[in-house]
Amino acid sequence: MISSIRSAFLLMLVMTLLLGGLYPFITFLLGQIVFPHEANGSLLSIPVSQVTVGSSLIGQNFQSAKYMHPRPSAAGKDGYDAIHSEGSNLCVSSKKLISRTKEAISVYRSINGVDNNTYIPLDAVTASASGLDPHISVENALLQIPRIAKARGVTENHVLAIVQKHTQRPALELFGEARVNVLLVNCALDDYYIEKKNEN
Repeated sequence: MISSIRSAFLLMLVMTLLLGGLYPFITFLLGQIVFPHEANGSLLSIPVSQVTVGSSLIGQNFQSAKYMHPRPSAAGKDGYDAIHSEGSNLCVSSKKLISRTKEAISVYRSINGVDNNTYIPLDAVTASASGLDPHISVENALLQIPRIAKARGVTENHVLAIVQKHTQRPALELFGEARVNVLLVNCALDDYYIEKKNEN
């Protein structure tokens, strides 16, 4: 009996040290050496000011006309709350969802100066399952370019170049769709804007 208890205790101690100490430490060490940026949360900083502005993996709420706007969010009371990551859980036949989507389409057209004959991408007016999607579709991004260029006093071609630079292609050109990282675009836009103001 005592021998069995001793063996069980020693096994628990060894496994605790291996799986609760050594394994996490090795995993942490490898992450810091091989993938330090990803292991530390894929945080982004504006080069000019060195201020950390967020993670490229987590969506944020940008409302100013001079910024690329993200996908709508149902995460938390005001959206984009990483602690309450969730979707709306409304089905496609939900009257509430249909009403909310129609209103979102109207607002999107008004904000971006889009006419009634232009198709509005689904991701521009509906939330993702997590509510924290950092990407939008290329079509959504392109429709926002005129508004951003006008608000910043730059050419649409300049904004387009930034969007293209931060467009991620499908994996192996086969899996998924091309997408634009909103935070990366907005960081790039701010860098250019700061440099431009400093030149004047």
